[in-house]
Amino acid sequence: MEDTKKRINRIIGQLRGIEKMLGNKRECSDVLQQISAVKKAIDGLSKEIVISNICKLIPNEDSAKIEKMVERAISL
Repeated sequence: MEDTKKRINRIIGQLRGIEKMLGNKRECSDVLQQISAVKKAIDGLSKEIVISNICKLIPNEDSAKIEKMVERAISL
């Protein structure tokens, strides 16, 4: 749970950074690059949450297979 909180706080910090960039009228490409980073961070958070919850329900020997399936589904 602590790792999840750290990820969320990092995403919040990135979003605040984007807000400041917009206020400072930074270049569009710079802002879009940061938005892309936030999207990837959110995908990682989604994966972490889904996998941790699914892995509680399945046997350990199947968890690696499930993790790969979740990664593919999230990256669609």
